[in-house]
Amino acid sequence: MNMTMGILGGMGPLATVDFVRKIINQTAATRDQEHLPLLIHSVPQIPDRTACLMGNRESPLAALEKGLQTLVAAGVGCIAIPCNTAHYWHGDLARISPVPILHIARACAEPLAAQGIWSVGLMATDGTLKAGFYARELARYGIRLVEHPAALQQRIMQGIYRVKSGALTEGAQILESCLRTLLETGVERVILGCTEIPLALDSLGSHPGNAGIDATDALAKACIDWYQAQSNAQAA
Repeated sequence: MNMTMGILGGMGPLATVDFVRKIINQTAATRDQEHLPLLIHSVPQIPDRTACLMGNRESPLAALEKGLQTLVAAGVGCIAIPCNTAHYWHGDLARISPVPILHIARACAEPLAAQGIWSVGLMATDGTLKAGFYARELARYGIRLVEHPAALQQRIMQGIYRVKSGALTEGAQILESCLRTLLETGVERVILGCTEIPLALDSLGSHPGNAGIDATDALAKACIDWYQAQSNAQAA
């Protein structure tokens, strides 16, 4: 099997770069050759995922399928999608993919269950919340996703789109306030379920530590785990 990890990105561009950085930072490497081989498909022109799910706008599925086919044709052995909302179409993509596609919500659920966490909040786009895949994946591990008020969700979306527009500091300040509000509700952890959120919080130097679960970090670790498993299998 080809051990190159394919990244179906561009949603958004900064989040894709941040995801690659997290893979590199988490890899226990002492020289270049020990890092994961990556093939990055970053096409920002993929239609907006939340606009499709919430406003019946153009579906991104055709563009996602095209990106998938580009990566598969290039010979990748596995694919990761550093966009939470795009995982609404994970099943559609997995059905046509000859290689595994990692799931970002599953990558979060597994370590939470291992830590004995059973109640979490979720900061994500309206589309991700409506898609419901986080609630489903968490429930498979016995973890309850606690809903938050609509007014707070509006603030979260405001922060996310400010980051996407390039107003990183302004968006980060909004998101930091939302995170604190969620933690005050008593949930054990909060999943940062939009790739822009940890990127923004990091820019303020206010990453929530153990209180927040960075979904992008979790997916990066899943990439590394897959690569190590394939390396071990080839060495056996």
